[in-house]
Amino acid sequence: MLFAADPTLTENLVQFTILGLQYGCLFALIALGYTMVYGIVELINFAHGDLFMLGGFLALTVLSWFGLTQEGAVGAADPWLLVLAVLSAFVASTVCCGGLNVGIDRLVYQPLRTAPKLAPLVSAIGVSFILMNAGLFWGGSQPVSFPDVLPNTNLLEQFATEVPGSDGGEARKVVGPLDTANVRFTPKTLLVFAVTIPLMIGLTLFVKYSKLGKAMRAVAQNPTAAKLMGINTDAVIRLTFLIGGALGGAASVIYCLTVGTVKFDMGYQNGLYAFTAAVVGGIGRLPGAVLGGLLIGLVSAYGSGFGDERWNGALIFGILIVILVFRPTGLLGSPTREKV
Repeated sequence: MLFAADPTLTENLVQFTILGLQYGCLFALIALGYTMVYGIVELINFAHGDLFMLGGFLALTVLSWFGLTQEGAVGAADPWLLVLAVLSAFVASTVCCGGLNVGIDRLVYQPLRTAPKLAPLVSAIGVSFILMNAGLFWGGSQPVSFPDVLPNTNLLEQFATEVPGSDGGEARKVVGPLDTANVRFTPKTLLVFAVTIPLMIGLTLFVKYSKLGKAMRAVAQNPTAAKLMGINTDAVIRLTFLIGGALGGAASVIYCLTVGTVKFDMGYQNGLYAFTAAVVGGIGRLPGAVLGGLLIGLVSAYGSGFGDERWNGALIFGILIVILVFRPTGLLGSPTREKV
């Protein structure tokens, strides 16, 4: 009844839900990198967020090679050139971030595989600072504008019908009960859903049904038994880092195209939110990372829309604390028995 009495409230709720799902998908894509690595080697790879940041700077560099800059006439560029540029940036960031993640594992984490858990954790924090400073050297301390290659049109208007305004006012375009002036679904939002959802579904099917995916699950369950069964655990771990880094690189391109800026410290906050999403959903579980990412995205959007954006961090981590009090293993996590 409240929504029916206040159509503006309904439209705001729909708009904030769209934004929440949009950013939730990006958080989920980043969170998958955290949860995959933790599920295999029980390492919290704090450098993952900064790897995401480097992917954004690499994508910006690739787009500049095609002559696409924020100051350039992007809207007047050849559409095929735009498609080629974006695909090139996407492939470059995905491949390079995946390869860099494998290199970090080979040089830093693998020698510490049998060390106490604190050693690789501190090393991950150190790698995070190294990558952050590399981003600072690459792009400077100020936000860098990203080429606006997608139009900011409202796709809902293509399905809208025009109705006369009340009291002789201007005509309105509506989709059902929603006024398209208050609810927007842009090509940027469509791009996020069109890329992230197939990637998450494809990863889930790969881990569940492929031979390599079964090997990953075996190593996650018991590395020693997997090695005795002939599984090359080192190769499986490298594959895990490769996929996790590639997902971070893919997320960086989509995120920068959506937000429109890239900065050397953007990996810190987004990585922290993504890690929180992995913990909320149950770190080590792929569906948990997706659920946690969507939940964090919705909470952030509702907090910004109906409250004060400055309190988003407190709200998100307050919810994290409440969930972990009642579900210490996360929403989809299951308790494990420690072997002594």
